Formats: sequence, C-alpha cells, structure tokens
Amino acid sequence: MLPLRLSADPARPRPAPLRRDPAPSRLRYRLTRLWLRQGVRRTVNFGLPLVAGLLAGWTLMAQIDVRGQVSAWVATLHEKIVDRPQFTITAIAVPGVSRDLGEQIRVAAFVRLPASSLELDVNAVRERIEALDAVQRARVRALPSGVLEIQAVERVPVAVWRAPDRIELVDANGVRVAEVDSRLRRPDLPLIAGDGAAAHVPEALSLLTAAEPVGARVRGLARVGERRWDLVLDRDQVVKLPEAEPLVALRRVMALEATDEILKRDVAVVDMRDPGRPMLRLTERAMAEVKRLKAGKTGEDA
Repeated sequence: MLPLRLSADPARPRPAPLRRDPAPSRLRYRLTRLWLRQGVRRTVNFGLPLVAGLLAGWTLMAQIDVRGQVSAWVATLHEKIVDRPQFTITAIAVPGVSRDLGEQIRVAAFVRLPASSLELDVNAVRERIEALDAVQRARVRALPSGVLEIQAVERVPVAVWRAPDRIELVDANGVRVAEVDSRLRRPDLPLIAGDGAAAHVPEALSLLTAAEPVGARVRGLARVGERRWDLVLDRDQVVKLPEAEPLVALRRVMALEATDEILKRDVAVVDMRDPGRPMLRLTERAMAEVKRLKAGKTGEDA
C-alpha cells in the first residue's frame, strides 16, 4: 500500500519572509562619511590620476633616458644665453677713488674676467668691497657696455691714532681707514694717542680747533685713563684738561695765552682739571731760578 500524504491545511497561515535591514553596515557608513569630505573626493578624482601619470611619465623617461637629454638641452640653452656678448663683463671700473684704493677694490671684488652678468652676484661683490676699512659704502652694477662699475665712497682720514700696539688712520667717526707703520706717513694729520681716543675723535677735533692760536706748537692730544685729554705742546708743555667741559677749559687757557702769554714762559704744566683752581707748574730751570732768587733775598735780609 502507498503511504498517505497529508495535504497542507489551507487554513494555516504561512510564515512571513525575513525583511532586510535597511541600515548600512559600519564599514559602509564610515566610507560614505569619508567620501562626503571634499578633500577626499579631490584626492581620489584628481590626485591619484595625477600621481599615476607622473609615475608613468617618470618611468618612461627613465627607460628612454629622456631626463639626460632634457638636462643636456637645458644646460646647452643656459650656456648659449649666458655666453652672449651682451651679457659678458670684460672690465672693472672704479671711478672717483685713489689709485691704491681702486686696486684694493678690484682684488676684494674677486671677479674673474670675462664673467657673465647673469651669473654674477652683485650683492656679494658689494659686501666684499664694503668689508674694506677704507670703504664707507659701495654700489655695484653691470653696464650694457660690458663694464662692471663699482662706485665706492672712500673714508677720509682726519687723524692719526697712536694705539698702544699700532698706528691707524681714522675718519671723523673714529672708524679705522688704514694702518700705517709710522706717524710720518701722514704728517699733515693731527695726532691723537691713548686707549679709547678713536672713540672721541669729534671731541678731539673740536679741541684742536680751539687750540689754533698755538697750532704750530701742538704735538697732539693724549687720552688719559679713557676719561679726559691732555694737550701736548712742544718744549714738553702739557695742558691738562678736565673730564667735564674740556673745550671750555681750553678756551680759558687760550684766552690767558692771548693776554699774558703763559705758554711762552717757563711753564711745564697748565693744570685745568679743577676749573675753579687752575694751577701752573714751572720747569726745572724756572724752579732753580726761583730758588736762587729766594736764597739771594734771604742772604740780603741776613
């Protein structure tokens, strides 16, 4: 006998199918949020293709040696432009300065001729020239005629400074101009001496101007203790000036010289360090004469 198959009950409800969850997965959610960023979209849409193209081009150039050909072409083009006659410097001109300084400037410029104006660093040349003691400032320019023109303002020495270990020429601001081996190299310039004297050149020049009445006898100014000045004259005469207002004290001495000619007498030192009590120190010969006169007067009184 065949087994009996029971048919499904038509009245029994069928189970409902499983509904798919509409919410995205966590990974998809994060990728979607990342894609909403403008920078990410630009990177993907433009950055990645650009990088891929550059890598492909670089690989292609490396394989067929295009880089070497491009580099050689650029170097050849650069040489053709740089070596053009209109960019070639064949001479250096240094107008308006002394011959010796002109030679120093040419050496300090350190420009090997012929040179190209396109490769010349004029700022570096100017800095090397301004490093010279005798140059206050400089201007460097390449002219179309193929001349490198260097215009320099030369420092003018106004005094000879005798330092403890050297002799220098200094300008009106006390800046070194050059070093000399002897004061006789510039006998036309006044002499200042002592530590720190170069830092007070303007004051020294004003004192020397005030001493014009005895200018032919002035040997120089000596800075004492880096505080004050001594005016040194011939015959070993010294005018000691105070630390404060030395010009006023020196003018008083010049007034006394004009009326009483004290500097023409047997005076070794005129001490003005205390303006309220100026003092005179006689020479040894004058002191001996004073002692002789006193001794003679004492003998007469006896």
